[in-house]
Amino acid sequence: MLLCVSLCFFAVFPCVYFGVLPFVLFVFFVVSSCVYFGVLGASLWFGKGVLYCAAMKQRASVPVAVTGGDCAGIGPEIAARAMAAFPEEQFVLFTNRALFCRACAAAGVAVPANVHWHEVALGCAPEAVVPGQNQAATGEVAYQSVVAAGEAALRGEVRGVVTAPFSKAALHLAGHTDVPGHTELLARLCGREEATMAFFSPKLVVSLVTIHCALREVPERITPARLARVLRDTAGALSRVVGRRPRIGVMALNPHAGEGGAFGDEEARVIVPTMAACADAAEFVGPLVPDTALLTEGLDGFVAMYHDQGLIPFKAVAFRDGVNVTLGLPILRTSPDHGTAFNLAWQGRASAESMVSAIALLQRLAAERCRG
Repeated sequence: MLLCVSLCFFAVFPCVYFGVLPFVLFVFFVVSSCVYFGVLGASLWFGKGVLYCAAMKQRASVPVAVTGGDCAGIGPEIAARAMAAFPEEQFVLFTNRALFCRACAAAGVAVPANVHWHEVALGCAPEAVVPGQNQAATGEVAYQSVVAAGEAALRGEVRGVVTAPFSKAALHLAGHTDVPGHTELLARLCGREEATMAFFSPKLVVSLVTIHCALREVPERITPARLARVLRDTAGALSRVVGRRPRIGVMALNPHAGEGGAFGDEEARVIVPTMAACADAAEFVGPLVPDTALLTEGLDGFVAMYHDQGLIPFKAVAFRDGVNVTLGLPILRTSPDHGTAFNLAWQGRASAESMVSAIALLQRLAAERCRG
């Protein structure tokens, strides 16, 4: 009501006291100003949208790298099936083409058309490779595929890397005895001492403080620096996924969370102080008693102290669609959450569901990185 009275006053007042012409000029000035600033605002908004869309389109035109993994396992089958599930995507496949195609043919799986090949040399004839066995030749191809794909990602030639599983034993037969796994290899390639291994699914998110080491080595490896890196890497990733400050449960190392020091002091000596030091990154809850930690409600994810503490519950609830994600590197990398499954090699019976999820998650992470 007040607005209507004000408008009537400013419309009638100039006519009564100054005549019609000033009133017309006044209206022209107001309308022109509204049009000008409206067009300016719309142009800025539209221009920003155009630039963002152009950046997204340009980024989407960059392909996704996929490694064939150990071609004596299920890597070729699940990689081919997964890439076929994204017909609009462009992939660069890092592997030995002849061996990959031989494995797919044996499994009855077609290689999709949206694949560009990055050839990796095979140290023997493709016919000499025996499915379902660890071999130096396939271990070397798997190793060189990851290195080449990682270097392509560092150069910006691909949006990220999706790795099919390889066999650590085969890598060792090829002479790469210092490579515990993909995470450590890619960290080294990026010039980092370590990276964070995390696992994502719609049901559960968990990251690991220690990865591939003997259980007897775990307590000494849980240092304030390593724990802080994992806490911050996990908080950063989850904040982008959930779009807010995350709540993260931190599992204890010892039974009953140490029982006040009766079963170990790592909780009081390392975990609690490090959680407090990282409180700016997220709301950390814990240390949680490990055997009931996943019953805690209202958490966006968990940090586990060692490999099986985190992966036993994760694979129990998300084995088929879980994704391994490497955090803390300048490149994006995802992979299925399972191994080479030599017992299913070249038989056409392997599920590609986790590999499909890995590609989908990498696409999402790449889009979010471009947006950010």
